[in-house]
Amino acid sequence: MPNKVRKIPMRMCVVSREKLPKKELIRIVRTDNGVIIDETGKANGRGAYVKKDIAVIEKAKKTKVLDKHLEVNVPTEIYEQLKEMINETR
Repeated sequence: MPNKVRKIPMRMCVVSREKLPKKELIRIVRTDNGVIIDETGKANGRGAYVKKDIAVIEKAKKTKVLDKHLEVNVPTEIYEQLKEMINETR
């Protein structure tokens, strides 16, 4: 039997507008109790994807693109946590 080739889920970064494999992005979710970073990719709520790149996170913060997508003010701590996550994976 041939190996079944799995389809790689692609998602779009809301900042750079690039289509990338889901594994290369971080999902930020608006839930009932605020905004969280969804490390599992399965949390309930409205989600937006951003590329794992410090420059992209900086641009997201400056342009408030996440605020627009999630329709809520994203706290500064979220951006700090995103930067820490990216630095840890390097």
